Amino acid sequence: MNWALLVGAVPRKAGMERKDLLGINGKIFTGQGRAIAKNAAPDIRVLVVGNPCNTNSLIAMNNAPGVPSDHFFAMTMLDENRARTQLAKKVGVDVTAISNLAIWGNHSSTMFPDFFNAKISGQPVTNVIKDDAWLKGEFITTIQQRGAAIIKARGLSSAASAANAIVDTVRRLTTPTKLGDWFSVAVCTPGDYGIAKGLIFSYPIRTDGKKWEIVPNLPLNDFSRSKIAATEAELKEEKTLVADLLPK
Repeated sequence: MNWALLVGAVPRKAGMERKDLLGINGKIFTGQGRAIAKNAAPDIRVLVVGNPCNTNSLIAMNNAPGVPSDHFFAMTMLDENRARTQLAKKVGVDVTAISNLAIWGNHSSTMFPDFFNAKISGQPVTNVIKDDAWLKGEFITTIQQRGAAIIKARGLSSAASAANAIVDTVRRLTTPTKLGDWFSVAVCTPGDYGIAKGLIFSYPIRTDGKKWEIVPNLPLNDFSRSKIAATEAELKEEKTLVADLLPK
């Protein structure tokens, strides 16, 4: 299996939102998509890291005729890794004790780290962490704003942790998922969980090492659904903003 890791993009700077990057970076990914369609091997898999990665992946996918849509991904493993770390720190366990944690939606300040379905040492997070206000408040906002906080602190985005997340993503997409577990990556939605078709949307994903699938039938309460709806709305808005870069 061949991989194209698209990391080349103008980085987000302090005070910039991903929307500010859409016009700047979108044009890069029209060219990337066309080049992949023209030159890449038939089994190419494309992981977009350059931000705003969901919509950049959407642009590349739509400009790569002949390349299957299920070969395109956008990275939300960085967010999953950050969320796992926060949960582990909260209860004083190793990060390896955290499982079944999915990021839903956009790699942006609207993403939803789904703690309701996540587990700590095999137990539901909500059974282990009784601090409901922290889970619904500080935990989510810390993950949503972590990238901006790092830029504010360093003046630069998080290169090393992003590089680790790239490796994690490729490894987890090419290695059979542990029975009962799942991981996060954004894929072209076929409409699962009621999400609009054709967006690049992060879901709980599992794989046999060759073909991935969206984990079905996970319970979502009203809180989760409202968060997922908000991140879907943002992705729809981004798609509208780059409509001129998406071939009709």
